[in-house]
Amino acid sequence: MKRIFQQTPLLASIALLCMPLTGCLGPNIRGYKTKAYTIRGIRYHPMQPREALGHVETGVASHYSEHFLIFPGKTSTGENLWPWTRVAAHKTLPIPCVIRVTNLKNGRSTKVRVNDRGPFIAGRMLDVTKPVADDLGFTKQGLTKVKIQVLSVGDGSYRIK
Repeated sequence: MKRIFQQTPLLASIALLCMPLTGCLGPNIRGYKTKAYTIRGIRYHPMQPREALGHVETGVASHYSEHFLIFPGKTSTGENLWPWTRVAAHKTLPIPCVIRVTNLKNGRSTKVRVNDRGPFIAGRMLDVTKPVADDLGFTKQGLTKVKIQVLSVGDGSYRIK
């Protein structure tokens, strides 16, 4: 009995260290999220996967966070959104998909996975999390003009390039 109580702090520490890692796994997403939806009275019709491949678009990007302290937010796919998560939100791309985002003001670019819907603010095309905004060099400005190109659509066996 004494031995169990001596190991309890160690086991608790290991559990606390592993908890954030379980959020990285996310839910098992099968297929694509392409169903039409309405936000604030505006109807959005996401692209079909084959239509989205190679899609190029230019517009304004912003950055966002949906978490609060140690509590993650949720994306449209139901995945946890932690402070270090590198993802993006787009209104009409099929989710999930992978895009290349290029900051047109400084030329920096990065790949990012789109797994959320938004931004639902007029004149904005893309929302990225803070780590992505850091990579693109616009965290302090808040907004920047970007070009996106869809590289692949889907995950796992549903992935098309």
